[in-house]
Amino acid sequence: MKNCNWSPACVHVLVGMALTLLSPLIHAERLHGRVVAVADGDTLNLLAEGRQYTIRIAGIDAPERHQAWNEQSKLNLSRLSLNQTAIADCPRIDPHRTMICKLTVKAVDMGLEQVKDGMAWWAKDLAIDLSPEDQSACQSAQLMAQLMRRGLWRETKPIPPWAFRKQGRLFPDKSYPGF
Repeated sequence: MKNCNWSPACVHVLVGMALTLLSPLIHAERLHGRVVAVADGDTLNLLAEGRQYTIRIAGIDAPERHQAWNEQSKLNLSRLSLNQTAIADCPRIDPHRTMICKLTVKAVDMGLEQVKDGMAWWAKDLAIDLSPEDQSACQSAQLMAQLMRRGLWRETKPIPPWAFRKQGRLFPDKSYPGF
């Protein structure tokens, strides 16, 4: 490539390399697989096409480790999805190589269910990958969960995960610089 001089062949190679590097970031992907592990209330592993993918459920934010309701949120998502066939519609990959996806099991939206059950917050900032209809459904589900005092809404003032992270509470035994 040292003597490329922008010839058509050189440009073709460079464009091909760029597309190869950027392709996971610029196209949506649909995966059909089985949920094989649940990390927390909004992250799980999907086995699809003989490969394991880390999936972050789009539009929601579940309690963090060391935060109230973390374990209940994880158990709820496990109950809903673990060892089940799932479809993941993944419009993007985050900087940590985690696929951001709308996940459905038996035609049920797992993010919406987590919000309905009071096990996660609808997160407007994380909902950019959801359709306006899905965003509206999550927002309404959260309002209903709050009114019915479901899950984490039983708390007087539950701390959203983004505020918990900002306070540096992820690692209570160590000083933590935050995100």
